[in-house]
Amino acid sequence: MAYFTKRYHPPGTSPGTLTQRREGPPVPLSVSLIDYTASEFREKSLATFEECRPYLDQDTVTWIHVQGDAVPDTMREIGQIFGLHPLALEDVINTGQRPKVDEYDEQLFVVMAHPLIDDDGENMNVHQLSLFLGRNFVISFHPGGKDPFDPVRKRLRDRVGRIRERGADFLLYALMDLVIDDGFPVLEWLGDEIEELEEEMLETPTGANLRRLYELKRTLVVLRRMLWPQREVVSRLVHGDDVHVSEGTKIYFRDCYDHTIQIMDLIESYRDMATGLLDVYLSSVSYRLNEIMRVLTVIATIFIPLTFIVGLYGMNFRNENSPWAMPELYWYYGYPLVWVLMIAIAGGMLVYFRKRKWF
Repeated sequence: MAYFTKRYHPPGTSPGTLTQRREGPPVPLSVSLIDYTASEFREKSLATFEECRPYLDQDTVTWIHVQGDAVPDTMREIGQIFGLHPLALEDVINTGQRPKVDEYDEQLFVVMAHPLIDDDGENMNVHQLSLFLGRNFVISFHPGGKDPFDPVRKRLRDRVGRIRERGADFLLYALMDLVIDDGFPVLEWLGDEIEELEEEMLETPTGANLRRLYELKRTLVVLRRMLWPQREVVSRLVHGDDVHVSEGTKIYFRDCYDHTIQIMDLIESYRDMATGLLDVYLSSVSYRLNEIMRVLTVIATIFIPLTFIVGLYGMNFRNENSPWAMPELYWYYGYPLVWVLMIAIAGGMLVYFRKRKWF
């Protein structure tokens, strides 16, 4: 898993400074625009943000999506065109922000945490989604390499639901709802990992299982830290009095709020299960050790009397005139009789142990 890290400026930097701090390979930047009304729909890719200006004065809803690494020059350009606050632009570049909602004079700024599973299904990444809501526009920034909003675009193209009949605040709801709901497949993946790990620990607990368990616990801690504040964000949009969010749209945000509660309940449940798996691991290791020690103890106990007999007759005191001489040393059937005696003792002890259910 690529864990979510906070990017920040050096201490003492002036507020609103736009300086990119890239970690890892750069992600190419792509910009798309969707402009629509109830009856019209336009979609295009943008080469420059200047192409957005004609849409600002129209009575339409405009959605601009920026995918990939947003460089400072790009942020300054789009901030100047749409009047975005410098502090909000700084938060877009310095990813790793805690989910929040900030109100400015002309727009609403929302930060969300977007968990996604890699295409190979092996790792999880948490990306920061930044959203600006204005009077008739929504601007979204997603730093990942894959655009996650194709379902929303399809709804807009096909005029599915009420999204085309409503304003920009409903588009904001649609994007936030998709990001929140993307947490459910991630939690389902984690649940499958926990169940599979539990079965492996019950059968053959190994050090690899323990390392995998701690990775899952760390993943759950990161998810809880990033997704817990989203409930506060949605609650503020539901109960706040921001002029950019209409009362009709707040009803739909209530559904998002319910989903955030469900996600947090699942995270807490999986955290409890992961904690319990550590007890399962220790119990399994202890049980296997006890089983091994019990088998070894039974074997050692059986050989104690046999060792005594062999040691006794291994002394070989052959003085025939001594009253303490071993008469068995001169018996014709002494050797086979000793074998029969030892086998009978071992068999009798096994039967006794079995009746007592000691193994």
